[in-house]
Amino acid sequence: MKQMLLVFLGGGLGSMLRFLISKTYNPYFTNFYLGTFLVNSMGCLLIGFLLGLSAKGNYLSQNQTLLLATGFCGGFTTFSSFAFENFSFLKASELLNFSLYTLSSMILGVIAVASGLWISKLL
Repeated sequence: MKQMLLVFLGGGLGSMLRFLISKTYNPYFTNFYLGTFLVNSMGCLLIGFLLGLSAKGNYLSQNQTLLLATGFCGGFTTFSSFAFENFSFLKASELLNFSLYTLSSMILGVIAVASGLWISKLL
């Protein structure tokens, strides 16, 4: 129960910060989501740093990793998790899995958004 609460709290904080950054920076460009781009880039950097510290051993506890990496970064951006998972495939020289996971995630994601929009129009 404590672990779920840590993920919940971190996720809420990450989501609020993502909202504030996107609201602040997205209006500056009409053809580029600067806020979202910044959030995704910062989230990737942060999850890499946090999981690197966690892997070293004594730097972050399991609960701190849940709060910060799983919760905060997960709420801040799921792109950070996606990028880390793809990096794991590359690090393990699993180029086929990297390619399949990346392409299928992006294609299915776009199809899912389009489908959701289409379904919402039916209601």
